[in-house]
Amino acid sequence: MKCIITIELGTNAVRIFAFDLNGTVIGSMKGYYPTFYSQPDYSEQDPEQIFITMLYVLKNLLNEIIYPRRYKVASICFSSYMHSLLTVDRNGVPLGNAITWSDNRAKKEASEIRESALGTEMYNKTGTPLHPMSPLLKIAWLRKNDPNKFSQAGKFLSIKSYVLYQLTGEYVIDYSLACATGMLNIHQIAWEKIALEYAGINADQLPQLVPVFAEAGTLKKAYQNSLGLSSDTKLLIGSSDGCMATLGAGIWNTDKATVTIEDSSAVRVVGRKMLHDEKRRVFNYLITEDCFVSGGPSNSGGAVFEWFVKQFADFPNAYDVDSSMNAMFEEATKVQSGSEGLLFLPYLLGERAPIWNPNARGMYFGINIKHERQHFVRATIEGIMYEVYSIGKMGKEHRNIKGLSINGSFANNPFCAQLIADMFNEPV
Repeated sequence: MKCIITIELGTNAVRIFAFDLNGTVIGSMKGYYPTFYSQPDYSEQDPEQIFITMLYVLKNLLNEIIYPRRYKVASICFSSYMHSLLTVDRNGVPLGNAITWSDNRAKKEASEIRESALGTEMYNKTGTPLHPMSPLLKIAWLRKNDPNKFSQAGKFLSIKSYVLYQLTGEYVIDYSLACATGMLNIHQIAWEKIALEYAGINADQLPQLVPVFAEAGTLKKAYQNSLGLSSDTKLLIGSSDGCMATLGAGIWNTDKATVTIEDSSAVRVVGRKMLHDEKRRVFNYLITEDCFVSGGPSNSGGAVFEWFVKQFADFPNAYDVDSSMNAMFEEATKVQSGSEGLLFLPYLLGERAPIWNPNARGMYFGINIKHERQHFVRATIEGIMYEVYSIGKMGKEHRNIKGLSINGSFANNPFCAQLIADMFNEPV
C-alpha cells in the first residue's frame, strides 16, 4: 500500500500528516520549536532546530505508524509559513537565525518606500504590500545594518528552501512563497529587476523558481537510509501554508472566502486574476498562471491568544498549548457578546492587513471593577475576530463574498466558528 506524507513548517511547530491514496488520514504527529524575541521588533528562529525537529517527527511517524502498517511512501509534499528570511554563506551554512514573518526591524525601510513612486511601481509588479514582513525589506535592512553578514551572503532563502536544500542539495522556491518575498514579478513569473536593485542583490542569490506542483529534487542518499525511504519517493515542493489552507477549503470557482486563524490569521479568496488594490493593501500569491490566492494576512491570531494563555491561564506545561486554549474558549462562553464593554486591540506584533502599521500596539480599553478573567478571555478572542472581520470588509471592496470556509485551530472550536459567522453575517 502507498501513502502520501505532508510536512507543514508552521510558525511554532512542524505538523506532519500521512494519507492513504483515498485521502484518509492514517497518522499524524507534530513537534514544537521556539521563537526568540531578543529585543523589540525582533523575531527569530534557529534553522537547525527546525530542521532537526522536522526530521525527528518524520522519523517517529514513519517508524511508529507508517512502516508497521506496511505502507510505502509515494511522495512527500511541503508547505511552510511565509515571509521568512535566512541568509546562508556560499556553502549553504546559515549566517545566523532565520527571521520570521512577525519581525518588524525593517519598519523604517517600509515607511520610506511604501508611499513612494518606487513603492507603487513595486506593488503593481509584485502584488505585494510593502511591510517589514517582506524579505525584500529585511534584506534592505541587512544591507544597511549588518554589512558584514550581507557581504558574506551566498543565498537568501525561506525556511522551506533551507529545509529542502538540506534534504536535496538544491536551492528551490515555489511560486507562492516567491510572491511572499516581495521580489517576484507576478506577471512575468521572474525575479523583478527593480526589487533586486533596491535590495542590492542579484537573481543568482535567490533560489530557482519552480511551479507548486514540481518536484523539489532527489532525497540525499544519507536521508534515504536514515529514514528508510526509497529513491523513488518524490519530494514535491508544494506551496505556502496560507495558500494550501485556502485551496484545501475548496473555494475555487465560488464566491466564498476562506478565514484562517492559526498563529497568524487571514481572509483570502481564489480567482483567475490578481486583485489590484489602489491603496496597496491586498496581497496576491501566484499558484499557476490562471490561479491567484488574494487577500490580507494579520499578525493578530493564535500567537496573540497563546500569549494571553501563557500569561494568565493555569499553564503547567510550556508546550501544553492546545488543552489550555480549549479551556479558555470554554471560559469565554460564560460572558455575553461584547465582554460587558471591555475591548482589546490585538496589535502585540504590530499589524499587517488591514492597517499595515508595524508600530501599532495592543491595549485593553474600558476596564471596570466588575471585569474578571473571563471577560479578558472573551475580549481577547473578540479583538482577534474583529481584526479578521476588518480584513474581510476590505476584501468585499473587490469581491462579492457570499459564505465563508474556516480553518485553523480556532475553527475547530464551535464557539469561535459561531463568532466568525455572527461577525461576518455569513454562513460558515
